[in-house]
Amino acid sequence: MNLSIVYALAAAALFGASTPLAKNLGLGLSPILLAGLLYLGSGLGLAAVRLLRDRGWKSPGLTPSEWPWLLGAIAFGGILGPVALMFGLTRTAGATASLMLNLESVLTAVIAWLVFRENADRRIVLGMIAIVLGGVVLSWSDGGGTSHDWTGPFAVALACLCWGIDNNLTRKVSASDALFIAGAKGLIAGAVNGGLALYLGAQVPGVAQLAPILLVGFLGYGISLVLFVLALRGLGSARTGAYFSTAPFLGAAIAVLALGESVTLAFWIASALMAVGVWLHLTERHAHDHLHEATEHGHWHVHDEHHQHEHGFEWDAKVPHSHVHTHNAMRHSHAHFPDVHHRHRH
Repeated sequence: MNLSIVYALAAAALFGASTPLAKNLGLGLSPILLAGLLYLGSGLGLAAVRLLRDRGWKSPGLTPSEWPWLLGAIAFGGILGPVALMFGLTRTAGATASLMLNLESVLTAVIAWLVFRENADRRIVLGMIAIVLGGVVLSWSDGGGTSHDWTGPFAVALACLCWGIDNNLTRKVSASDALFIAGAKGLIAGAVNGGLALYLGAQVPGVAQLAPILLVGFLGYGISLVLFVLALRGLGSARTGAYFSTAPFLGAAIAVLALGESVTLAFWIASALMAVGVWLHLTERHAHDHLHEATEHGHWHVHDEHHQHEHGFEWDAKVPHSHVHTHNAMRHSHAHFPDVHHRHRH
């Protein structure tokens, strides 16, 4: 199994587990404040990890052309998306909102295929459909309910569109420091949502409630997002989004195993659909003659078929290392995903 697939599924598991935990920990809190605190826990935790890792502040090493992609991703995914979702949840029944959140993976894939020209064969499309149907079945089983008006579902759909754009923009910088990318998103989203909640009159909870919420945010939003960025690096947006959309199922599975919740027929149907979808993606093989255009970027790597360059520093030729490096144009054929080195047109 490609390691990037493990990253995507692990990201989904952490995020899925955070949902029931955040729901229980956030009782009595404003939804906007809860979102802000979860993001803030993500940003603060990742910033601390990065400072410890680098033994102080270190430049993220983004090139000038990458900053607009990152800032755009933060604006759509860290600010507009959460605000739209919180607005929509106040005007939408819970079951309806859960169903509509499945739009995120679909919109991520559609943008990736139509705008960024990621390849999509029949197996990938069928796998995406099966995974999304599994999410729909699982969400539908949560109960009925009707929306109060059309603005609620529209706002939830808008949030999904924002996150679909965010996922594709983040893909453009996924070769850079994942801790910095995820931490920056968390800090800005936490500040915006938390500030908005306080402006609307929300009260910050006591330490006994605040500390576990920040911890859940660090794990379920922060570490999860780091893994998601690493998966984007190796799989591209559409495939990562498909694997990540198993989060509702993984969250439900954790609730069944850890919290002793009952198992429903819908759970088993969703399990089967998602298993089929993941299997279709795992068994994909995409290979053809392709051209690598000359490019320059920086990320962790070893010297392989795609990395043959000289260094201006000592290196023992075995340990993975990170620096800005140049790829010369080359043409060859092998099986590949739409990773950071295979973003060509078909």
